[in-house]
Amino acid sequence: MQCNNYMKKILFCLFVQFFVWNTFAQDLAIKEAEVAYTKEDYQTAIQLYEEILSTYGESAPVYYNLGNAYYKAGEVAPAILNYERALLLEPGDADIRFNLQMARQRAVDKIEPLGTFFLTRWFKNLENMGGADSWARLGIGSFILFLGCLLLFFFSRWIRLKKIGFYLGFIFLIITIFANIFGYNQKYELVHRDSAIVFSPTVTVKSSPDASGNDLFILHEGTKVHIKSTLGEWKEIELEDGHVGWMPGKDMKVI
Repeated sequence: MQCNNYMKKILFCLFVQFFVWNTFAQDLAIKEAEVAYTKEDYQTAIQLYEEILSTYGESAPVYYNLGNAYYKAGEVAPAILNYERALLLEPGDADIRFNLQMARQRAVDKIEPLGTFFLTRWFKNLENMGGADSWARLGIGSFILFLGCLLLFFFSRWIRLKKIGFYLGFIFLIITIFANIFGYNQKYELVHRDSAIVFSPTVTVKSSPDASGNDLFILHEGTKVHIKSTLGEWKEIELEDGHVGWMPGKDMKVI
């Protein structure tokens, strides 16, 4: 028994040391990339940020800084791609949205989105105020408060407190429901990534998944497309203005 406890302590200490060293190494790598960016050595900063992502996994701040480095280096498509990836992780970040908009202005194609019902637009804007984790925390907190209000309603002896418990409980229940809906939608977008950025300087969109298909329109690098389906090496894409066609998957990178 003592031996098992001793081994557990050793494993725990090793885990803590690994976590501390891993965090320290990541912070050191980020600082090195920031120094390169400050010195306007954008290619070195890009390389370092890419290595950080491949080593330590996804991070909204790293994607954002990588997008900035690509933008300063004049590479529009990679800048937009990394801003979009940062926005997936932190949809409520105003700085990411602003820089993404600035990068989109440098893209060749100016796609006008189709008009949407104002309630749908309002609902989506509200959802984008937070990420999946933020909505999950809000949902859990609201549900706990809802349970507290139920206890107040059922077990309080005073009518006024019962009324307070009822109305507050109803409000917290609504918040819980919407927080779960928003959190689910954000999580779904993170897992099922069906949008991409065109990376080829120019690509001709076809009417069918074949090089012999009719030419429909031309897209340029930096344009965002929605992937509807896949057939071999071809992707059926839809633009924000509703235009649909097929293009090779090698000419895009999934967000």
